[in-house]
Amino acid sequence: MAHPSAALAETEGVRPASLFARLASWAQRRPWWAVGAWALVLTGVTVGAQAVGSDYRNDFSLPGTQSQQAVDTLRRHAPDQAGGTIQVVVHHPQGLTATHTVDRVEAILQSLARSPHVATVVGPYPDPTAISADGTVGYATVRFDVPAEQVPAADVRAMIDTAKAGQGGGLQVELGGEAVRAAEEPEGGQAEGVGILAALVILMLGFGSVLAATLPVAIAIFAVGSTLGMIVLTSHLTSVADYTPPLMLLVGLGVGIDYALLVFSRYRSELLHGADREEAVRAALDTAGRTVFFAACTVVLALLGLVALGLGALQGMALATAVTVATTMVASLTLLPALLVVFGRRIERGVRRRAAKATRPEGTSWRRWSDGVQRRPWLAALAALAALVAVSLPVLGMRLGFADAGNDHPSTTSRQAYDLLARGFGAGFNGPLLVVVEGSAQAAHMLHQTLTATAGVAAAGPVTPLGDAVSTVVAFPNTSPQDPATGELVRRLRTDVLPQVEQHTGARIMVGGTTAALEDYSATISKRLPLFVLLVVGLSTILLTVVFRSLLIPLKAAILNLLSISAALGVVTLVFQHGAPGIQPGPVEAFLPVMTFAIVFGLSMDYEVFLLSRMREEWDRTHDAARAIREGVATTGRVVTAAGAIMVVVFGAFVLSPDRMVQQFGVGLAAAIFLDAAIIRCLIVPAVMQLLGRSAWWLPQWLDRLLPRQRVTR
Repeated sequence: MAHPSAALAETEGVRPASLFARLASWAQRRPWWAVGAWALVLTGVTVGAQAVGSDYRNDFSLPGTQSQQAVDTLRRHAPDQAGGTIQVVVHHPQGLTATHTVDRVEAILQSLARSPHVATVVGPYPDPTAISADGTVGYATVRFDVPAEQVPAADVRAMIDTAKAGQGGGLQVELGGEAVRAAEEPEGGQAEGVGILAALVILMLGFGSVLAATLPVAIAIFAVGSTLGMIVLTSHLTSVADYTPPLMLLVGLGVGIDYALLVFSRYRSELLHGADREEAVRAALDTAGRTVFFAACTVVLALLGLVALGLGALQGMALATAVTVATTMVASLTLLPALLVVFGRRIERGVRRRAAKATRPEGTSWRRWSDGVQRRPWLAALAALAALVAVSLPVLGMRLGFADAGNDHPSTTSRQAYDLLARGFGAGFNGPLLVVVEGSAQAAHMLHQTLTATAGVAAAGPVTPLGDAVSTVVAFPNTSPQDPATGELVRRLRTDVLPQVEQHTGARIMVGGTTAALEDYSATISKRLPLFVLLVVGLSTILLTVVFRSLLIPLKAAILNLLSISAALGVVTLVFQHGAPGIQPGPVEAFLPVMTFAIVFGLSMDYEVFLLSRMREEWDRTHDAARAIREGVATTGRVVTAAGAIMVVVFGAFVLSPDRMVQQFGVGLAAAIFLDAAIIRCLIVPAVMQLLGRSAWWLPQWLDRLLPRQRVTR
């Protein structure tokens, strides 16, 4: 069989070396320069990050929403009321009013009042409504002088220790609030280690060499380590959420190993087809390197599209993840070829020794598989599509939101505080609505009466004047924060109930508070998601049309990628929203769909472009559509399966993370990659390509003349 590079040279003639080939040549001439440069970058940013430390800040601002307007109003008129709060929940089975119990509670609160960033502490005894009807549960409110997310976790942990030190003798003390939940978050690390170890095992089984298996993992570690240091430094310049590092590691490890594996597999294939080491490196970068570059650009563009959504909490995370993907791509195109030169002789010996032991030509099983699919394309396509649609069905009932303390582990103080408040004051007490009114005292009084009489409101606190004709009323729903009825109450208050009060009094009323803000966040994402999807799908379709000179292939790719993403979100909905198997039910994190879409759409392009580029090479050489499909599947089936398996175990390992949000990302990405590699690439793509035949590569001549020349094949 003729070497692909030689065949293309004969049919197309000699062309100037591409950027990717020149990059390979540079790495071959100066391999230690490339290795040294990466080592210097990794060491430099790591030392710098450790020296200055991180300054992660969560930004949940949503300009233009009613909850944000409520916060802004409080900051203007009563800045001391705009700081974050936590609750100190006390419980005594014999009641809280005994003298010795009162003294102990007051001593605890006085100690907490001396903690950093504490502005005020309002105990349960001055306000009779702060003690439950049976007198066994009460709460104090600790207000900070800054937003809750800006209070250092160490300070909050010290407050937890201080409060816990005062309990005993029947008195139980628990702390609740977002600052407490963040401080109790255990450190990660286990998931990353398990993922890397599992990836190494799969790579060793696939390549039969410890050295060959180590290279893709080394690329991922260099790229992710360097990016993590850069993100730590960047956190001092812009808002980067504290949950960014685990998500960045999740994506970086997956794509790092994936990109390096695609390039290395092509290098191995070129060696087995007769190329020498130098030629194999150039060919690998000139083919698989293009695939990696295109796929990485797709992910980066999708992630940068999230920045345009204007969601503060997403922007820093999207930028960090985009930088991770871009850095990983650069490492795959510069560090990997250098390592292939440094260890080239040993790797080549291992590759040829393993090939010599093979009892049949490589790709034989995949050729047989492709032949079977091509003989019954309708059956394969319809059965696979039916399976994906079935898995996607739960997404129709997906409920976006955010986990709260009710989803925390029962042993945490935040969960125990949540349960005590629900038991003493009702389920809705953990999700109060802070209603801000700009208007006269009469308007505030009418607002209070209206809230008290509104169905779904369990109770309304007293009117609290703040000066400058601004007052607040706290309303407690009948239902818990995650109950859909609570979200419906927020919408009904805003659209039906409170506008009538505004009309009669001329006041301006805003429904805010954490629960309302989360509803606003979910609604904002749901509203902007279609435009984001349209933008990403449209851009990727145009890019695929340019590189493959086809109209039907980009359309097929867009539809299948959307189907794999919907199926992955269906799995997440089934597992985390409906609680199967054994997971505590709760909402799907509000920004998971957009982040999953951005990442998975780009990752799916890895396999799509890798498979179709091999098909395109064979099509250009033979113009035999059936043969192009068979050879494309045969030459990529092994690496796509291995890459998919690696990404599944890397992403799946993040189920071990203590963070529910990271768990959801891990399950969603693992499910998407599994479905994409196992069902779409192995069944649907060859079946659909067989049904399309020669028309798959059709492009109108007028459009062919208009489009720029950019291909992923040589």
